[in-house]
Amino acid sequence: MTTSAVASSDLSPRKRRFREQMHQAREDAIVQAVNRLLAEKGFESMTVDEVAYEVGIAKASLYKHFPSKEHLAAAAMVRILEQTLAHLDGLDDALPPLDKLKSVTQWAMRVHLRGEMPLLPSENSSLRATLMGHQAYLDLLIQVSDRLGEWIEQAQANASLHSGLPPIVVLYTLFARACDPVLGFMKASGQFSDEQIVTLVLSTCFDGLT
Repeated sequence: MTTSAVASSDLSPRKRRFREQMHQAREDAIVQAVNRLLAEKGFESMTVDEVAYEVGIAKASLYKHFPSKEHLAAAAMVRILEQTLAHLDGLDDALPPLDKLKSVTQWAMRVHLRGEMPLLPSENSSLRATLMGHQAYLDLLIQVSDRLGEWIEQAQANASLHSGLPPIVVLYTLFARACDPVLGFMKASGQFSDEQIVTLVLSTCFDGLT
């Protein structure tokens, strides 16, 4: 084997790794841009052109990573579910189940207030079809839902949550806090800090209005 062939063989894996790293870095930038735009404008108003402009790439290059607007939204949801799961994993096992539920609800509201929570429509056939066919999204959603569902049942069993409510209703209520428009209304009023907003909305969620 010639010296040049040896050198080429040695560099080839490094070049592949570099290309892979660049590919991943671009995908990360795309998903971050999608997160911001979904949080700011919502799925219906966000366009693929805007995402490409935010990242600084041609739309044709973006389509090499994600084939549609729906797949962009799915990637954003996978990212936020990964972050949610990381938060759940980081909680102290010794915490009471109610405190764990409050912690993840607070975390989600803070993400929302930072403008980093992707907001998706409740009804959109093409988006729903993409999400239901996206295995990574479904796997993460099940993991997060199962973990929260277990804590909800434990909290109901020890009477720290209303035992008469179906656990699925409590779960959906907690999910809804992540995209609660009340957070944005209170922030826009300028009367409250982000932490005051989190504290007040958390109280209405877990303590009610009575």
